[in-house]
Amino acid sequence: MTHITSNGAPHPARAVTVIGAGISGLACARALQATGTPVRVLDRGRRVGGRMATRTVGGRPVDIGAAYLTAPDGDGFADVVSDWTERGLAREWTDTFAVATASGVSGTTTGPMRYAAPAGLRSLVADLAAGLEVVSDRVVSAVAPGSVDGASVAGVVLAMPAPQARRLLPDDSPLAPVLDARAFEPVIAVVLCWDERRWAADLHGTFVDGDPDVSFIADDGDRRGDGAAVLVVHTTAERARRHLAAPDDAIAPAVAATRRILGIDRDPDAVFAHRWTFARPADNGDEPYLWHGGIGVCGDAWGGPTAVRTAWSSGDALCRAIGAGSAMPGR
Repeated sequence: MTHITSNGAPHPARAVTVIGAGISGLACARALQATGTPVRVLDRGRRVGGRMATRTVGGRPVDIGAAYLTAPDGDGFADVVSDWTERGLAREWTDTFAVATASGVSGTTTGPMRYAAPAGLRSLVADLAAGLEVVSDRVVSAVAPGSVDGASVAGVVLAMPAPQARRLLPDDSPLAPVLDARAFEPVIAVVLCWDERRWAADLHGTFVDGDPDVSFIADDGDRRGDGAAVLVVHTTAERARRHLAAPDDAIAPAVAATRRILGIDRDPDAVFAHRWTFARPADNGDEPYLWHGGIGVCGDAWGGPTAVRTAWSSGDALCRAIGAGSAMPGR
């Protein structure tokens, strides 16, 4: 059983507390706000974004978390992306990526249009946060029905990877076994900067299959639209597990693999590594969220394949249900 539910909507006189200011948490908070339900968002980071993270490297934004967005027609997230695109916050990037093995690029594959953001994907999450009460640098230690760190709340939403949500709950929580069963894989994102482009002009991004070190390579200059000679490399989960304690140790194998796969003739001029201990769910539940006893869980592990749109849809669905007085999916 992967979905737990119980009766009991939050009392409208008190705020629902959303913990986690990534796209799922902020989609959730905006959905609650739209129903007139008081809501506030707590996040341990200094800025909103979660795994839609952007880091300034060499004076320009570089996406070091999620690589892109997709927005299939008929999906509620498509309207959100359309609005971002109309306002210049998002841009169509590409529908075609290269495919490669450990020995090099072998062809291309075409799929849905991928969207990027000129100012980095975090800027899109920041746009969702506009008009919401968001408290940054707020570390939460414990959550129980009706309380966050002992303070009374109307309800709690844990918008974060399942292992992190589990740490906040007591062992006897009915949600605990469900979260314990939901595994996440790590990734180390390695940013590689050169003085000029040294790979194919039409690369866009590369899915890598069968390499022990690298799973995806994004041309960040192409993604951003400024032509900068910057690649962002996502390691395999196996490589990341070896270096979670010291992510910089993943740089050398990532550089070697990237040079080999793309035929680059020399090492980058600057490098940077970022560890994602809980980068992506190893599997996904069919239910769009969890809810029990006034505590909900949402994110990209619930309701569809791992994707930014899944995270948004999960948060939106959960909090529309809460705002309507029931957190039952489909009602």
